[in-house]
Amino acid sequence: MQLKSRHLLGLEGVCQEDITLILDTAESFKKVLDRPIPKVPTLRGKTVANLFFEPSTRTRFSFELAEKRLSADSVNFSKVGSSVAKGETLKDTARNIEAMKINFVVMRHSAPGAPHFLSQCLDSVVINAGDGAHEHPTQALLDMMTLRNCFQSLKGLKVVIVGDIEHSRVARSNIYGLLTMGANVGVCGPATLIPREIKALGVTVYPGIEEAMKEADVLNVLRIQLERQKEALFPSLREYRNLFGITRERLDRVNRRITIMHPGPINRGVELDSDVADGDYSVILSQVTNGVAVRMAVLYLLDGGRQKLEGDDHGN
Repeated sequence: MQLKSRHLLGLEGVCQEDITLILDTAESFKKVLDRPIPKVPTLRGKTVANLFFEPSTRTRFSFELAEKRLSADSVNFSKVGSSVAKGETLKDTARNIEAMKINFVVMRHSAPGAPHFLSQCLDSVVINAGDGAHEHPTQALLDMMTLRNCFQSLKGLKVVIVGDIEHSRVARSNIYGLLTMGANVGVCGPATLIPREIKALGVTVYPGIEEAMKEADVLNVLRIQLERQKEALFPSLREYRNLFGITRERLDRVNRRITIMHPGPINRGVELDSDVADGDYSVILSQVTNGVAVRMAVLYLLDGGRQKLEGDDHGN
């Protein structure tokens, strides 16, 4: 049982069968995580290098925990205090790490395409943990797993991604994955944060949040990424909240259930109010839980899915 690609660099071009295989496998690993001893020997003897050139909490911890749950050995790289700070190139850093007999490289980098570049330099399997404003495939996969848990199927589901679409790798991976799985995808946010070419991907652009909420089954709310903006693209955070913030009052006016998602970290009181983030419609913590299972599934399948999991049908 294997994926068609030996790396996971993004969801653009990934077929429905591979996405379904990852999500189905993740469900089996979710059961493993509920066991008294949530660990399997699936990747015993394999080593994973986590190369994070950007700050990360959820993604990094989730990958590290997934690796431990699979019995892999892992080494963690941080740009601060490394030879990169002394001028070493990305290629040299990676090749020196691989010379230590690494099997997988999980990489986050500010430059779009950096994981793809690395996959051409190394024999190790490369997994993209977020590259610039390009893609974040495992985040989109855990989002889709969470939605399947809520709705059983993604086909025909109306998902609106709200916020800073221009600078979001999460938005792009979600758009590719959801469309492939048959969902209807929309985007909503300030015009300055919506890429001009976005309609060409097959998504609906909503000019206002009220229009989006009238049609949405799901709102995937994104953080305003001020650190990626080179100029002010809207007047103020207060005005953004007034125009696009997801508040209890807005949800009450819709008068039906809309599932609320957020990849984190949340700017509470800006894109999402606390009583919404912590409310009954929120599946944000489920996203975090599912992230470990999805990343276990990705590592397992990219290793070839060779070992059978006790109590399920995965493996050869």
